[in-house]
Amino acid sequence: MTPFSAPVEDILFSLRDVAGAARVPDWDADLTGEIIAQFARFAEDIIAPLDESGDAQGCRLDAGRVVMPDGFKEAYGQLAEGGWQGLTLPEDHGGMALDPLTAAAVSEVFSGACHSLQMICNLVPGAAATLRRFGSPDQQGEWLPKLASGAVLSTMCLTEAGAGSDLSRIRTRATRDGENWALTGDKIFISGGDQNLSDDILHLVLARTGTPGDGIKGLSLFLTSKSGAGEAISITRIEEKLGLHASPTCQIAFDDAPAELLGHEGAGLAAMFTMMNHARIDVALQGVAHASRAHHIAQSYATTRQQGRKPDGRDAMLADHADVARMLADQESLSLGARAMAHIALVEMALGARPALVDFLTPVCKVFCTEAGIRAADLGIQILGGYGYLTEYRIAQTWRDARITAIYEGANGIHAAAIATRGLKGEGGDHFAALIGELTDNPRVLALLARWNDARTTLTKSATPTAHAHDFMALTSTLFYRAVWCKIAAADPARAPLRDHVLNAPLPIGDAAFT
Repeated sequence: MTPFSAPVEDILFSLRDVAGAARVPDWDADLTGEIIAQFARFAEDIIAPLDESGDAQGCRLDAGRVVMPDGFKEAYGQLAEGGWQGLTLPEDHGGMALDPLTAAAVSEVFSGACHSLQMICNLVPGAAATLRRFGSPDQQGEWLPKLASGAVLSTMCLTEAGAGSDLSRIRTRATRDGENWALTGDKIFISGGDQNLSDDILHLVLARTGTPGDGIKGLSLFLTSKSGAGEAISITRIEEKLGLHASPTCQIAFDDAPAELLGHEGAGLAAMFTMMNHARIDVALQGVAHASRAHHIAQSYATTRQQGRKPDGRDAMLADHADVARMLADQESLSLGARAMAHIALVEMALGARPALVDFLTPVCKVFCTEAGIRAADLGIQILGGYGYLTEYRIAQTWRDARITAIYEGANGIHAAAIATRGLKGEGGDHFAALIGELTDNPRVLALLARWNDARTTLTKSATPTAHAHDFMALTSTLFYRAVWCKIAAADPARAPLRDHVLNAPLPIGDAAFT
């Protein structure tokens, strides 16, 4: 087994030299480096050793309560005691008030060490941001300190049976009695819907206050908690999943659960998108973490496994063979390139000067980075051969855990459709084209940009743009990926061979896709 090793230097290089994080006023490279290094030590020593055992043991439902795998509660206690749950929360509520770029770097390391635990813990920053934007002073004063201290973890309760990505079909109801509200209904696929890590759980619940005919306009966002609702909130099932066995995915029943309105009635979806947009970039970084982990495992194996002989008769390592070298190069370029793409989006988000560009880049990063993680893990299995198919080398778990990232927080096909439709109606496309020119003047990338502009024109005139959504997302993400790799090689000329590997790869779509 290859122990987890946090890619600290690669993360810092990407933020500093590729994404240009120094443009963000409150970003301090030295401080970020110290924090990432400190968390990396904690992740490698305390969190990562739980990943394999947690996968094997899984969670269980005992008398209506979720019990986490052995060691998770103790590790979470140390995580909370170290203040890591309050990394970006304001100081006046007990947090560290650090910048989102540093938090993103920590999140990637966390995901690489143990995705299951990370996804339970890392809904907190999005919940806190939603509370800070839409919550009343009383709600902020009640919950932000508890989230910062780790006493409370949070969930995002959207999905219902029959109402997955179509939120207009939500049927969980919120009824009002004077100043009070009560929730009744069932939610499914709720990550961390219950656990025995934190003292309390804060649920952000999207529920209907209008009629079914109102669609998404009749949805409002509510706060309810395990301690406040008691038996009015019950866990009816833990899903048995392909991966993420140590992350309890719950079905939750609300039976007149007391709740508070968060924000304005009928504006629930707008409030929830604050949390969802944070989660989508976080999921992109989960994909990056899996790509990096898969490459680390495969490279460690391929450079130490003797396999055949070189043309001169000397013993060869597995990595000396051309096909394996190709797959390793694919893995490395995917992990480094996907990370830089996500970091560029995060820097643009922090700068706030081009919000339409951020709206455009977020789904592109979500799609590309998650598929990069899955692809790199799949390549890792192939590189290790029969050993890759065994559990002991951990690459199989990497693939299983990575696979969900293309599905949750909006299936990748939905994000592709969003880019092909409303993503091209505003300024996002213009800003994206400008960004490519800012990243590189490489003639091959600029030629691909011209092709992208032609495809964009075709889509804006099409009566059925979603029919080409998959191909257009592939073209868009490939263009971004290649431009980013030119920037990476410009910042570090030693990586030029990987840039050439990326530029020489075949395009993922045919020439006739938009004709």
